[in-house]
Amino acid sequence: MSDQLRNIAIIAHVDHGKTTLVDQILKQSGTFRENQEVKDRVMDSGDLEREKGITISSKNTAVDWKGTKINIVDTPGHADFGGEVERILKMVNGVILLVDAAEGPLPQTKFVLRKSLSLGYKPIVVINKIDRKDARPDAVLDEIFDLFVMLDATNDQLDFPVLYAVAKDGLAKEELEDEATDLSPLMDKIVEHVPSPDQETEGAFKMLVSSIDWNDYVGRIAVGRIEQGSIKVNQEVALLERNGDLKEKARATKLFTFSGLGREPIEEAQAGDIIALAGYESVNIGDTLTDVSDQTSLEYVDLDQPTIAMYFRVNNSPFAGKEGDYVTSNQMKDRLYKETRTNVAMRVEPTKSPDVYKVSGRGELQMAILIETMRREGYEFSVSRPEVLFKEVDDVTHEPVEEVVVDVHQDYSNRVIDNLQQRKGIMTSMSQEGENNRITFRVPSRGLIGFRGEMLTETRGTGIMHQQFDAYEPYAGEIPGRSRGALIALEKGEVTGYALEGVQDRGQFFVEPGDPVYMGQVVGLNNRSDDMVVNVAKKKNLTNHRATQTADSVKLNQAKKMNLEQCIEFIDNNELLEVTPKSLRIRKTHLDHNDRKRAEKKKAEV
Repeated sequence: MSDQLRNIAIIAHVDHGKTTLVDQILKQSGTFRENQEVKDRVMDSGDLEREKGITISSKNTAVDWKGTKINIVDTPGHADFGGEVERILKMVNGVILLVDAAEGPLPQTKFVLRKSLSLGYKPIVVINKIDRKDARPDAVLDEIFDLFVMLDATNDQLDFPVLYAVAKDGLAKEELEDEATDLSPLMDKIVEHVPSPDQETEGAFKMLVSSIDWNDYVGRIAVGRIEQGSIKVNQEVALLERNGDLKEKARATKLFTFSGLGREPIEEAQAGDIIALAGYESVNIGDTLTDVSDQTSLEYVDLDQPTIAMYFRVNNSPFAGKEGDYVTSNQMKDRLYKETRTNVAMRVEPTKSPDVYKVSGRGELQMAILIETMRREGYEFSVSRPEVLFKEVDDVTHEPVEEVVVDVHQDYSNRVIDNLQQRKGIMTSMSQEGENNRITFRVPSRGLIGFRGEMLTETRGTGIMHQQFDAYEPYAGEIPGRSRGALIALEKGEVTGYALEGVQDRGQFFVEPGDPVYMGQVVGLNNRSDDMVVNVAKKKNLTNHRATQTADSVKLNQAKKMNLEQCIEFIDNNELLEVTPKSLRIRKTHLDHNDRKRAEKKKAEV
């Protein structure tokens, strides 16, 4: 069977067209009926994935092409979800490297390609979006070749096949001058170029669990490639932890193979195929499923470790419990530990306080996705400012450093360069493409917290930034924090237009008349560098002539409304972000003004 089987992953930088390409492969391989209505980016099934236009978790599908079954994995393209990519690459035998014909290779392209080359894969390079007005396919191909050389590709890997595509139209061709009618050249190249699985069909069944799914009827479902032997429904199989310890013995109650967008039940599966298997409630990623006659575990290489952490804590604001369904520390703890079962790049650790948990991950976006998912599920909690995770190497403190690529109009280049240099960034290259400059920096991860928002302001929303963890390097020194202080509410109440009118020259406000606020809540950004307490709930004294608050109209500046990612970037070390299903509120850790003063004094003495 393995001769008629191919396992491939599609890897690329975010927004270079992976999911769109898979859509077209599914359509052209006859997976859908001719009259079937299909959404765009059908593989991005989660609400957040569809809203943000990014793939967060990998998806499996399979198509039949001229008698060969092709298992396809659509992987995330954003740097924060690299853990997903690393895991999935172990499950396949080849990769399609998709690169935008205008943007060329970007940091995540480098990251996923390095992983693929180290596993010995010979990628098929697809230069996508050749229909763009600013497409430069020949120059991009040179950049890709240079990237292969820089990543120490072997001579065999350097001899990679190249195709040119317009994924949204379902077109691919081997030469730019060729006429393209469909994706046949790509599909044929997969069958010809990607080796069939070489797993051992004889011997006892073994499978490394690479992904976890859930079904309300059968519970947890383990997904992975069969490394050895075969398996039948109701066969007794042992579940081993990564260290080889036995977790449980059970029968494989259901077996599934992937077909199109769904899973089809099967009675038996052979080595090399990617399958889903039910019957094991305690299964986790990295576990081994093996025949009871040979209880030895398969090797699982730990993924790159988290580089950033945030503290999740029970919400203790005056508005606590008013908007969420799950508000206790036990509920929060259970939800966080549940996340680590399927998200292997995330860590959860208890702290000295039973109400606070340290959550570590790959980046701000990964944290924001978890926070947004939890608030949509009805959880209410607060989170601290992100902090980077340091390492001690030979008694020297090292910190994570990232490669940052910014595409910016040349009029704004100097502002971006100055900002990154203040954040201890070192410029490694700058190239000009039309009126835009592409600037590459190496910046400590600390320096990138809050940078994206500032960059968009400096470039009037036109700058595009990509970042990717590169290495741990010696501590780069102090980096200045937020340049402007906070405007803090004096007391609990409802914001009034009268109060805002009196203090709006102090800075930019996040609240508007009618919003409920409490003492210690951050209600705006001060024009100056220090914090300032303001009364935004002050009411106008009523008289016989003025019987209502609305007697006089006031002119107010428009309030600044921030989304979750902007709030996470904004909060300072002495602040928290209160997260509920309905609201996002920034607050001081110590709500009382006198408590804050005492805490600052104590910190200064240390």
